[in-house]
Amino acid sequence: MSPRRTSRTPHEVPAEELTGLNAIEDEGTWAVGGRRLRVTNANKVLFPGTDTEPPVTKRDLIRYYTRIAPYLLPYLTGRPVNVHRYPDGVHHPGFWHKEVPGHAPDWLNRWHNTEADPGETRCYAVLDSVPALAWMANFAGVELHPWTSRLPDVHQPTWALIDIDPGPDTRFEEVAELARLYRAALEHLAVAGMPKVTGRRGIQIWVPIAPGYTFADTRAWVEKVSRVVGRIVPELVSWQWYKDRRRGRARLDYTQNAINKTLVAPFSVRPAPGAPVSVPITWDELDDEDLRPDRWTLRTVGDRVRAAGDPLAGLIGLRQRLPEL
Repeated sequence: MSPRRTSRTPHEVPAEELTGLNAIEDEGTWAVGGRRLRVTNANKVLFPGTDTEPPVTKRDLIRYYTRIAPYLLPYLTGRPVNVHRYPDGVHHPGFWHKEVPGHAPDWLNRWHNTEADPGETRCYAVLDSVPALAWMANFAGVELHPWTSRLPDVHQPTWALIDIDPGPDTRFEEVAELARLYRAALEHLAVAGMPKVTGRRGIQIWVPIAPGYTFADTRAWVEKVSRVVGRIVPELVSWQWYKDRRRGRARLDYTQNAINKTLVAPFSVRPAPGAPVSVPITWDELDDEDLRPDRWTLRTVGDRVRAAGDPLAGLIGLRQRLPEL
């Protein structure tokens, strides 16, 4: 899954290290990225299969996160991460895990939240290397949700996030229609952004921003754009907070623009049969009749990135000012 270059790229794992992972029977020590990692229950099924995909084991998850690292790590490095763990597999209830456990290796980078109130998470993992990704996958960390802000200033976002959250009655064709309306709005405003399918049912749009904005700024800006989009197709949109009051309609969620509110990372796996993946797409792909939010899986996304790369990568770190609305 490495980018198309003639030499090995940062975070790309050599083939002999992947061979070492394959050689582990069910438990053992794996040498990866200059670290030694204890792999446990490698053959445990974490994702049921589908009609077209076989079951996915923990070994498969570790291998995937190891191989996708050149694409995934740019969205994680320097950021605290909230993790959705499924130690019993995604066919059982999972739970959010934020606090770094005491048994985590010393080399795992951490961020200590000195502003944490009693009962809040005080020590977050910062996943900035292949071994860190592999350790988290072995910890059954399926979903990776990086903070919108980077260290050291966690109060300053680097992305403005648009989340098209479908309701029970929302068809994906309608989600794509809403995304195309955002495309038109951002084009009109001369603002760069890029969509990604969530791997579940929705589409999210990530807009890079310059330093200096607060979360209140980004939340207010995304709300204003979203209100305009919602007025165009009011039959598709509800502004109700509670799902049971939305009458099955989609919500254009601007409230994720807040500290410690997160969206799933590009190239993160999602907890569903077959291990679907959240994948950045181009604006033109919104017009593809074959597009589906869970089109790519842990096993197929490699072909995708080899052919198309990452359409969102060019916006990472873009110092973009948001126009007044």
